[in-house]
Amino acid sequence: MASPSVRPAQRPVRAVRFGPADVVVAHRPDGAVTLRSPHPLPSYPDKLTERLEHWARVAPDRVFLADRDAAGDWRRLTYAETLARVRAIATALLARELSAERPIAILSGNDLEHALLGLAAQYIGVPHAPVSPAYSLVSADFGRLRHIVNLLTPGLVFASDGAQFARAIEAVVPPGVEVVVARNQLPNRPMTLFAELDAVPGAALDAAHARVGPDTIVKFLFTSGSTGHPKGVINTQRMWCANQEMIRHALAFFQDEPPVIVDWAPWHHTAGGNHDLGLVLYNGGTLYIDQGKPLPGAIEATVQNLREVAPTWYFNVPKGYEVLLPYFRRDAGLRETFFSRLKVLWFAGAALGQHVFDEWKEMAWRACGEEIPFLTGLGATETAPFAFGRTWDTDKAINMGLPPPGLEVKLVPADGKLEARLRGPSITPGYWREPGLTARAFDPEGYYRLGDALRFEDPDDPRKGLLFDGRIAEDFKLGTGTWVSVGPLRARFLEHCAPYARDVVIAGADREEIAVLVFPDLEACRRLAPDLAADAGAAAILADPRVRREFAFLLGTLARASTGSSTRVARALLLEAPPSLDQGEITDKGSINQRAVLAARAAQVEELYAEPLSPRVISAS
Repeated sequence: MASPSVRPAQRPVRAVRFGPADVVVAHRPDGAVTLRSPHPLPSYPDKLTERLEHWARVAPDRVFLADRDAAGDWRRLTYAETLARVRAIATALLARELSAERPIAILSGNDLEHALLGLAAQYIGVPHAPVSPAYSLVSADFGRLRHIVNLLTPGLVFASDGAQFARAIEAVVPPGVEVVVARNQLPNRPMTLFAELDAVPGAALDAAHARVGPDTIVKFLFTSGSTGHPKGVINTQRMWCANQEMIRHALAFFQDEPPVIVDWAPWHHTAGGNHDLGLVLYNGGTLYIDQGKPLPGAIEATVQNLREVAPTWYFNVPKGYEVLLPYFRRDAGLRETFFSRLKVLWFAGAALGQHVFDEWKEMAWRACGEEIPFLTGLGATETAPFAFGRTWDTDKAINMGLPPPGLEVKLVPADGKLEARLRGPSITPGYWREPGLTARAFDPEGYYRLGDALRFEDPDDPRKGLLFDGRIAEDFKLGTGTWVSVGPLRARFLEHCAPYARDVVIAGADREEIAVLVFPDLEACRRLAPDLAADAGAAAILADPRVRREFAFLLGTLARASTGSSTRVARALLLEAPPSLDQGEITDKGSINQRAVLAARAAQVEELYAEPLSPRVISAS
């Protein structure tokens, strides 16, 4: 395993082949630092559907995709079957005169129909836009869905279940737009069954496929809206193919063994729809679509899938690894299957608690007698997404690694931090129908402004990688002029207050001290007061003296371990109401929008700082 770090040698590590982790660093007169890999980016195809054709020819009977039907049985598609279905669906789409101006909007989540429709659209150069199902099924006002539909002007809308998505379709999809459903057509609106998208391929299909090239738009992926309305990020064939070659270079074992993955990551996000689905197709692997999620009542489906399918590469968000731990602790058979052929654990999307990171590493060692590399990276929807990757062992979960071949990185000094900016073939050309946003996203040298701050783990040895140092836009100054780095402080607070704090928002701009709004984990808090009535609500749980004493203790110990005003949390308020999707307080992937919460809950922020101290506020003193 190529590694720029020296790790303890007392435990063997599972043999995994990675690409070389090297970097060339230059310091510019303007204070910026540039980084790049010394290795050239290998050639990559003009369009990702070339890989579908390749694997249909080389490994026609290998399973490409599988999901579960209503009875719980696996539906499987081989590479040959997938290509045949894609060509037939693409031929049917040709007759509909779809285009970038009239793309396909997909409202439902991951399944075989979604995959086939997306690949068929790609095959003929028609963009598609996977949209978060939460905007249709959870939102009360459909505000974000309406914004997306108005921006896209789709020519076709797909939903897996007509009845399930009926309210959203009726509310936002114009009457003249064709609606395709896999099942449950509605009598009051014309709908096409997905099975009817079937036509005999001919010369017109081959000609359309031949016109697809590196600059053809594959899809529009919408940002989660953590900084305003969702933005439609243009994803081209060049972006996706170049990024997959970057991943293949870093995770070189994909070249030796096609990956097998069990994955729930939603395809309307770049991690699931680009990184994970893409790495399977690019490398001829197999993707078992996991209908589970890292949520109570849904994680059990993930556990059952992992009992049946042993992955070779496994991805989850930090919350997913956290909620899986109890199942793995008590089920030796699950551990044995899961680790039997696993090469890599991978996390992304948020900071992983150090205790969770450490327990998974220890559990892997005890299960198989080898350490399994627990790796991560950093990127964004605009970067396709892979921009940094760590392919070596470390004890620091926030080490994001180094840039891959083909990507140029510029670290620009900004208020005591280094803001990351990126340039290369995997970077988006911009936002769909948003020229002003596009212009502001790039600096005068053409670097995309990532918005994340990074710092070297060891400034004397850049090969040891870069540490995540928070989001530039979230940081603020106290009234004393001291900068508060929100990202690291938030991660430290949640780590210290686990499992009782589900999330936290940091307040204190222009104030004398830091205070926090806490979204508590009510189930964990209830365990502190086991004699509460079964129907006790959030207010009763959070008002219980035992819960308040625990938070007061945690806040006090955290404050005593702080190094100064920029890291000392002085006060906390436990919030009874969860974050609102419609008010933009939380994104569809569960990320907290710091600014939106502070704005929507301005009264609670004022209560945090009121004198005399509000009886609801918990003090660290």
